[in-house]
Amino acid sequence: MQSIEFYREEFLSHLEKNIIQKEPTNLYQPITYILNLGGKRLRPVLTLLTADLLNGNYKDALDAAMAVEVFHNFSLIHDDIMDDAPLRRGKITVHEKWDVNTGILSGDAMLIQAYQLFENYEPQVFKELLKVFSQTAIEVCEGQQYDVDFETRDDVTIPEYLKMIAYKTAVLVAAAMKMGAIVAKASIENQVLIYEFGKNLGIAFQLQDDYLDAFGDPKTFGKQVGGDIIENKKTFLYLKSLEKGTKEQQKQLLDLFSIQPKDAASKIEAIKTIFTESGAVSAAKIEIEKYTNKAFNALNNIQATEVQKKVLIAFGQDLMNRNV
Repeated sequence: MQSIEFYREEFLSHLEKNIIQKEPTNLYQPITYILNLGGKRLRPVLTLLTADLLNGNYKDALDAAMAVEVFHNFSLIHDDIMDDAPLRRGKITVHEKWDVNTGILSGDAMLIQAYQLFENYEPQVFKELLKVFSQTAIEVCEGQQYDVDFETRDDVTIPEYLKMIAYKTAVLVAAAMKMGAIVAKASIENQVLIYEFGKNLGIAFQLQDDYLDAFGDPKTFGKQVGGDIIENKKTFLYLKSLEKGTKEQQKQLLDLFSIQPKDAASKIEAIKTIFTESGAVSAAKIEIEKYTNKAFNALNNIQATEVQKKVLIAFGQDLMNRNV
C-alpha cells in the first residue's frame, strides 16, 4: 500500500496523458478545461487504493479511476447549468465561459467517454464494471432530481433527505471503491463490504459538510459559512430542528426560511441558535458518528491485513476530523 498522495500523483499523471485536444474544438476544449480545474481527486484515488488493498495492481485500475473522474466532472457541468452557478472551484463555470448548449453537449460527450474507458478491460471485468457504473449513474440522476424537488416541498422527511445525499454524493464514492475491487478480482464479499464502507463514509461526509456549512471556521472551511442557510436549503440540521424544536422554534425557523433579508448575518446567527437549542446539532453529530462507525465496521470485516487497511483507516479518520 502506498500513500494517498502517491495514488493522487499517479492518477494525475494518467489524466494528463489522456487529455487529448481534438476537433471540434468547442466540444473538447470545455472537457479539457473542467478536467484541469483541480479538486482533491478523492474518488479516483480511492479506486486505485482499493485495487491495491485487495491484492490487485493499482495500475490496472487507472482507466476505471479515469472513468469515475470524467463522470464526476460531467455531472458538475450539468449541475452548474441547473444551478446557474457562475463559479466552480473558484473558476468560471463551463456554461458561463462558453454557453449553455456547449455545456450540455460537452457534458454528454464526457458521459460517453467515461463508458468508453471500460472497453480497455477484459469482457468479464468490463461487464461487472459497467453494471456498477450504470446503476450508480442512474442513482446520481435520481439524487439530483430529489434535490431539485426538495426546493419546492415543505414536507421533506429525514429518511428522504438521507436517501438524497446517499444517491447524489455517496454512491459514487462507493462505486469508485467497488470498481477498484472488481479490477483486483476481489471476492464478492469484499466488493460488497468496500462498497458499504464508501457509501456510509460518503453519507457521514455529507452530513458533516452540512454541519460545517453552518458552524465551520470561515478561515478554513473554503466556502461561505452559512451558504446553505442563505439559500434556504433543507439540510439535516433544518429538518431535525423542525422535528425536535418547540412550536415557537419551528415557527421562527419557517419564517426565517421564507425571507431574504439584506442583513444575511443576522438570519444566519438566528437560525444557528435554533439549530443548537432545538437539539439538531447534537442529533447531527450522533448521525455522523453512526454512519462513520458503519463505514469502519464494514472495513473491519474486509479480508485484508491490518497493514493494508492502515492507509484507508487513516484516510477515513482524516476525512471525518476535517474542519474544511
